[in-house]
Amino acid sequence: MTVTRPADTPQAQTHADRIFELVERAIVSGELPPGSRLGEEALAARFGVSRGPLREALRQLEGRGLVVRTAHAGARVVTLTRADLAEIYEIRANLEGLACRLAAARASEAELAALEALLDEHMRAAVLRADEAYPQERGVPDFHFALAAASKSRRLERLLCHDYYSLVRLFRHRTSHRAGHALRAFDDHRRIVQALRERDGEFAELLMRRHVQTARRELEAMDEVFAPGETVVPWPGVAAGD
Repeated sequence: MTVTRPADTPQAQTHADRIFELVERAIVSGELPPGSRLGEEALAARFGVSRGPLREALRQLEGRGLVVRTAHAGARVVTLTRADLAEIYEIRANLEGLACRLAAARASEAELAALEALLDEHMRAAVLRADEAYPQERGVPDFHFALAAASKSRRLERLLCHDYYSLVRLFRHRTSHRAGHALRAFDDHRRIVQALRERDGEFAELLMRRHVQTARRELEAMDEVFAPGETVVPWPGVAAGD
């Protein structure tokens, strides 16, 4: 007979997923800053949850790269370096560029219309129209998620939306409230969708790569994000300050 542990039941797993989302949001927003110790007792009290699902949520966060464990310090929020930024955004540019190329060939007319409708929904947000922030609140559909789905590649979608997305969000949140960023990002999204409409996968890929490169350069300029004295890792083929 197979013994089912409480953490294996659908109800308990759903509870762990909810806690994962709560803690992930606190990490991405900076409410739990880099290097913060994640003591189970303190977190359980803070979020009003039990220790079992919390442990499962912390394991999920560790799998996503947002939490690290050391032998004597326990679980802590990851501290990302400029080298991490270079690696993550190089991977992101390649994967999201590929997603655009595939979506140009594979997305249905209905899916392209849905992408356009999604951008229309984003533009209805007052913070975007005022160029204050790009909408990223819980419940707002994500443009990059939708693009990954339109690629019709399940493995690529998993890489973008699960394996790397939590770390990308950690960086994206830092730039989403910078003056002049929101409308520029929105215009990039519009041009990418137009290239998809024209079934020009090569151009859509190029636009996405440029979009990601711009995001990386904006992050590199934010000295407060990284430890003092860290060196900027050059983007291959892109001149500094380009």
